[in-house]
Amino acid sequence: MELTLEAAAFWTLAAVIIVSALLVVTGKNIVHSILWLVVTFLGIAGVFIMLDAMFLAAVQVLVYAGAVCIMVVFGVMLTQRGSMEKSSLFNKRVIIAAPLAGLILAVAGFLAAVSKESVPLSGGTVPADTVSSIGEWMLTRYVVPFEAAAILLLVALIGAVFLAGEVNTDADGR
Repeated sequence: MELTLEAAAFWTLAAVIIVSALLVVTGKNIVHSILWLVVTFLGIAGVFIMLDAMFLAAVQVLVYAGAVCIMVVFGVMLTQRGSMEKSSLFNKRVIIAAPLAGLILAVAGFLAAVSKESVPLSGGTVPADTVSSIGEWMLTRYVVPFEAAAILLLVALIGAVFLAGEVNTDADGR
């Protein structure tokens, strides 16, 4: 079996994604888990780049690795917590979750192996103007839902800062 450069890059990215995802869920420090989540998102963006989906890779980096992880960091930092060393403790549900995750992985692998022969590949090329058409749709046809989502996220951020401010004044006793 000949290992091409693309295959080596894919398997390297796959290993990075799997290892960092495992470190996200097994880490005891929630800040370190968030940093590993950023590595996971960047690895997924690398897979999108390999698929020539540059727009999805950019969205993956900007929205997930950037905005979502920063929001989680702000949420963690704004909460009152004594020590961050053991902020993500394990519980006894891992006894149920590990076999269930293994079962789901086995079923997904079986379905992927069975459907490999029956799913036809399109063989078509990706249109050259996908990003411009997405931008046109976002600013014409879907401008109201796009702006509504932006306003909803802004209100959620302001509410989180407001609630964190109330917690700080209560903790000082003023």
